[in-house]
Parts: sequence; structure tokens; C-alpha cells
Amino acid sequence: MTSEPGEPEWRRRRRLDAVFGDDLPEQIVEPGERRDGRGRDWYDANRPPHYE
Repeated sequence: MTSEPGEPEWRRRRRLDAVFGDDLPEQIVEPGERRDGRGRDWYDANRPPHYE
């Protein structure tokens, strides 16, 4: 499944989405950027005992 010369980007995406689906969001949060305000310290403080 190769892209054809001059194929528009929207058509290529539609073709790929038909095969693989479109489950991922357009923007992915980078590591270290939490939307919920929880940082590494919160996760370390709330780690289950069996992880220590």
C-alpha cells in the first residue's frame, strides 16, 4: 500500500484510517506533561506497597 504520486494528504489519511482505524488522538501528551496536574511526586507517594 504505497502512496501514489500527487496523492493529497487527506486522501492518504482516509485510506490509512480505513485499514488501521483512527483510535489515536491528533495530539499526544508528551512525557512529563500531565493534563490532570499530577506530577511524578504524586505517583511516587501513591505507589502501591508491592512496588517498593
